[in-house]
Amino acid sequence: MRMTIADTEIKVAWENNPSVKALEEMCRDGELTIQMSRYGGFEQVGSIGKSLPRKDVQTKTSPGDIVLYSGSQMVMFYGSNSWAYTRLGRITGCTKKEIRKLLGTKDVTVTLDAR
Repeated sequence: MRMTIADTEIKVAWENNPSVKALEEMCRDGELTIQMSRYGGFEQVGSIGKSLPRKDVQTKTSPGDIVLYSGSQMVMFYGSNSWAYTRLGRITGCTKKEIRKLLGTKDVTVTLDAR
């Protein structure tokens, strides 16, 4: 699955779990666009549009982590937090500083597709 954040293609190491498989299935009919909003000074949050399977566990996140919150919200971290989430993946190939610049300065649009 391919991810684009504000017109920048991002490499992601996706988890192998039912949540990611359901997200991939949503992208098979075309792109999935998620409007993300900064929240708490350490994350971007956006509605996926439907509830996905989840297996939340208490997790300490770090910059670049991508998780599922409450079954229907994608969260991308440019800081850290500890909460019960289902892991979706992790941004790779970017430094913490690059992730903060990409996610920490304004709300962003994320596009996912199954290519």
